[in-house]
Amino acid sequence: MSELATRRPEAPMLDVMAIRAEFPILARQVHGRPLVYLDNAATSQTPCRVIEAFDAYYGGYNANIHRGLHTLADEATAAFEGTRETVRGFLNAAANREIIFTRGATEAINLVANAWGRANLKAGDEVLISRLEHHSNIVPWQLLASELGFVIKVIPVDERGVLDMAAYGSLFTERTRLVAVNHISNAFGTVNPVKEMAATAHAHGALILVDGCQAAPHQTVDVRDIDADFYTFSGHKVYGPTGVGVLYGKAALLEAMPPWQGGGEMIQTVSFEAGTTFAEIPHKFEAGTPAIAEVIALGEALRWVAGVGLDAIGAWENGLLERATAAVLRIDGLRVLGTAPDKAAVLSFVVDGAHAQDIGLLIDQLGVAIRTGHHCAQPLLAQFGVDATCRASFAAYNTLEEIDVFAESLTRVIGMVR
Repeated sequence: MSELATRRPEAPMLDVMAIRAEFPILARQVHGRPLVYLDNAATSQTPCRVIEAFDAYYGGYNANIHRGLHTLADEATAAFEGTRETVRGFLNAAANREIIFTRGATEAINLVANAWGRANLKAGDEVLISRLEHHSNIVPWQLLASELGFVIKVIPVDERGVLDMAAYGSLFTERTRLVAVNHISNAFGTVNPVKEMAATAHAHGALILVDGCQAAPHQTVDVRDIDADFYTFSGHKVYGPTGVGVLYGKAALLEAMPPWQGGGEMIQTVSFEAGTTFAEIPHKFEAGTPAIAEVIALGEALRWVAGVGLDAIGAWENGLLERATAAVLRIDGLRVLGTAPDKAAVLSFVVDGAHAQDIGLLIDQLGVAIRTGHHCAQPLLAQFGVDATCRASFAAYNTLEEIDVFAESLTRVIGMVR
C-alpha cells in the first residue's frame, strides 16, 4: 500500500461551512444531486466578495485607469493599484513595480520568453525544464528555441513523480541560462524544492522562472525567500476571476528587459521623428487597457485568502487529500500516479479496464465534478505510459463528507464501466 495511504491523521479543523456559505455556486445541484466540486486545480470557485467587486466597479466607478483626472478614473486607478500592493504583500515582493498584471500565467511565461529570452538567449545556450511542467511552461520555450537555436534539457522525474535532484545538478553547464519549473505540479501535486533549485541555478549563473499557479492557492509564497527571478500565477486558480494573472520579476531584470507588446500606457513619449521611449516598470509591460475589473476582483480574492489563512487552508486540504487517497486505494485495480512524500491537494489516478473519460462522464451524473485528460502535461503522462488520468483536486470549501461521496460515487461508477 502507498505511503500516502498509511498516513491518515485527522484533518485539521476549519470553519468549512462558513466558508462554503460565501460561495453561492456550491449550493446548486447537478443532475438532481448536490454539487461536489473537485476540479479546483483547473479553476477554483469564487466567493461573493469577488463577484461583488465586478458589480461595484461597473456599477460605481467604471473608467479607464492612469489616464484621467476625473473622479471615476481616480477611483478605478486607486483600486487597480491597490491590488498591485495586495499582490506584492501576497508574494512578499520587494516593491510594487516588480508586479506585472497579465491575462494569466500563460501570458506571463510568454512575456518572459519573448522579452527576456529574445534578448538573452542565443544558439547553443541551454534552458532546463522539468518533465512535470504544464504545457504553458514548455511550448513558449520550444517556440523560441526553434527560432534562436538554444537547447532545451529535461529535468527527469522518478516513479513517484519527484524530480531527480542529482540529475538536475548534473545538467548544468557553462551555457545554462535559465531553469523553468513549477512550484507544484498540476497533474500530480508534487511540491518541488524551488528554493534549493534556485540556489543551484544561481550558483551556475542561471536564472529561475517558477510557475506558481498551483502553489498560490495552497501555501504561503515568499519570492524573496525562494530567490525566484520570475514567479507567476493565475487569478482563477486562487479563488479569483479568469482572464488575469501575475508576473513577479526582480526589478533589475525587468528594467533591463525590452517591452514585449507596444501600445498605450507602456510608453513615455512617441514621435515619428525621434522614436519611442518607454514607461518605467511595471507599466512598460502593461500595454493597452488592462482587465481592470478582473484585477480589482483578484485583489478581493487574495484578501479573502489572507483572511482565511494559507496555513489553515493548506492543512485542511492535506487532510482531505489523505482521506481521499486512503479511500481510493481500497478500490481494486486503481493506481495513483504521483506519490511524492511532499504533495499538495491533487489526486491523479487510473483504473484498470476503465477509460478516464468514461469515469468522468459517469461520475458527473452523480453530481461529482472531476477533471479527466492529460491536464496539459503530456510529456509527464507519457513517461507513466498513460494518455489520460482522472484528477480530483481540493480547495478550502471542500468537506470530509464530500470526499466520502466522491469515493462512494467512484466505486459505483467503476463497477458500471468494467
